[in-house]
Parts: sequence; structure tokens; C-alpha cells
Amino acid sequence: MTVYVKEGSESVLSGLSKMKTAMIEDYNRFMPENPAMCEEYTNGISVEYGRKYIKIITSRHGGNVSVWGFIVGVANDKRFKKGDLLNPAGYNAPARNAARGNILDGGYAINWTGPLYRNNLR
Repeated sequence: MTVYVKEGSESVLSGLSKMKTAMIEDYNRFMPENPAMCEEYTNGISVEYGRKYIKIITSRHGGNVSVWGFIVGVANDKRFKKGDLLNPAGYNAPARNAARGNILDGGYAINWTGPLYRNNLR
């Protein structure tokens, strides 16, 4: 299952909101007959702001926590643009091999498990 975020955003907060809505929509499609799990997924999404990256965390049943992805939060990164979606390399760092989309530009695909590899609609 995949949800496409076609529209761009004026701000990081707006882009985060659209991305989170798409994540929840995709999970609801994945678990259409279990509203309790859909609510648990929705309530388990959290955002942590670091110096360079914004970390998106999901909590699941039983308290399991995982990093969904990272967003570049600065404009002076040498390789990526502000708003670029990156997969996690681990709990505290993104994989810096390729951006999976940009929350400010729009035109990217995601699913509830994380940003999808090179799925731009541009």
C-alpha cells in the first residue's frame, strides 16, 4: 500500500502534517477492520527535533518503538535540501545515501512503514 503526497508545503510544520496524515491513511488502509490498532498507530507517532534532523518515531503495541525516518531540518546540509526525507540507518542517524522525497516540494510516496525509495512523482 502506498500513499502519494502530491502537494508541496510552505513550512516544515505543514509538510510534517501532510506526511503524518498520509502515514495514518496508509495504515488505516492496511488495517481497515481494526480501529483500535489504527488509533494506536495514530497516537504512537511522535516527532523529535534535533540540530540537523527531525526524527519521526512510531510506537507499536507492547511499547515497541522504532524510527520511521528522518527529515533534513537545516538549509545548509552539504548533500541534501531542507525537507528531504531520509530512511533511518539506526535509531540516532539517517541513511545519507539518497533522499526519498521532500516534504516541502511534495510529489513523493510513502507508506506506514517508512519513506519509499526514489518514488518522486515530479
